[in-house]
Amino acid sequence: MDGARRVLVAADKFKGSLTAVEVAERVTAGLRRVVPDVVVEALPVADGGDGTVAAAVAAGFERREVRVAGPLGDPVTAAYALRGDTAVVEMAEASGLQRLPEGVLAPLTASTYGSGELLRAALDAGARSIVFGVGGSATTDGGAGMLAALGARFLDADGEPVAPGGGGLAALASADLSGLDPRLAEVELVLASDVDNPLTGPKGAPAVYGPQKGASPDDVAALDAALAHFAEVLAGTESVGARAAEYAASPGAGAAGGIGYGALLLGARFRPGIEVMLDVLGFAPALERAGLVVTGEGSLDEQTLHGKAPAGVAAAARAAGKEVVAVCGRLALPADALGRAGIRRAYPLTDVEPDVEKCIAEAGPILETVAEGIARDFLS
Repeated sequence: MDGARRVLVAADKFKGSLTAVEVAERVTAGLRRVVPDVVVEALPVADGGDGTVAAAVAAGFERREVRVAGPLGDPVTAAYALRGDTAVVEMAEASGLQRLPEGVLAPLTASTYGSGELLRAALDAGARSIVFGVGGSATTDGGAGMLAALGARFLDADGEPVAPGGGGLAALASADLSGLDPRLAEVELVLASDVDNPLTGPKGAPAVYGPQKGASPDDVAALDAALAHFAEVLAGTESVGARAAEYAASPGAGAAGGIGYGALLLGARFRPGIEVMLDVLGFAPALERAGLVVTGEGSLDEQTLHGKAPAGVAAAARAAGKEVVAVCGRLALPADALGRAGIRRAYPLTDVEPDVEKCIAEAGPILETVAEGIARDFLS
């Protein structure tokens, strides 16, 4: 078949409506209604946040489940993905907002301990390379909980472990990272995130992301001071020293409530989440086979242009000389901004159904109709 009639569907989830896998299924169904013999390759993508493990599993990784501590300490069943000696670990699986009881937010006390347990499970499974996708967190503890699960000790003035969560770090008197799992030194750890915020300050984790986790202005100030104190105490340790301040100011340190900072302390290398995931998922060979690429996510807006999955897909496709269109629930970008991002045209669900609530409730069938339009415009 003519390569122009081969379509690669590489879209992220429509949050609250469709998973990335479901988006690919619906787009495929719509395309085939108009062009029954079109060859469609589905490669659901994610940018490191929630949905990252599902994308890896859809690309052929094995799903592994393990019981770990949720953000409030209650046990939850979390998953990671494994293929050979490469693991994809998603912090939101253990420490994400979706792991909190409905209606409950815990900005000062939510902990990343379970994320550390997930990393340890990947090490136990023989992983030598770990992609650590961070985003969608319920936590703002600078990764202290994660580090504690991996063997670090954080004590108050009485020599007792500090309380869980970012709030507890205000009482931190001493830190000891000498007990960290020695296997971490032999593993390639990649911090995959779509944000590049530092740990603290006006662009830091508490100020920018604390409010969406339930933090009041007073909570934000308390968390910012606690994380700054955390870095100061670490600066006084022999194992971290001057790197404590260097890492705190580094891009990605503030990702997912500062768990990025904890990952950097473990020796992680920060990379934009979508770039990492496209590598891991085998995007390049799939792109080579395609004539048209369909990407997308729930809302195509200004945030999309800053490291979200559709922007990463479009950039890679444009570099390969491939045409890209996008599907979305709502479109908040002008045509010229889409063009600069490498997206020829966007197809929002609201073009078919102006009622946003209906778009959310009936996203699947509406997306199939949208995909029929793409087929008529680009494949007929």
